[in-house]
Amino acid sequence: MVTVRYFAAARAAAGLPSEDVDVGDDATVADALEVIASRHGAALRKVLAACSFLLDSVAVRDRTTPLRPGGELDVLPPFAGG
Repeated sequence: MVTVRYFAAARAAAGLPSEDVDVGDDATVADALEVIASRHGAALRKVLAACSFLLDSVAVRDRTTPLRPGGELDVLPPFAGG
């Protein structure tokens, strides 16, 4: 089980700020992303393609990174502003 937290456009597409996701043993970031995309449909899948991710507050670029039980995965769409 990991907690997925959504920000900005990802939050709008998912329709909630966060959720717990049961991904099973030996799951990766990619596995979690597939679960949430399946739950929330095309709008979130489109946003995920442009997102960056933090796993337990550390930037993740490799989606094959393993998840740890009780971890937090942050979904961060591109931000603009200054």
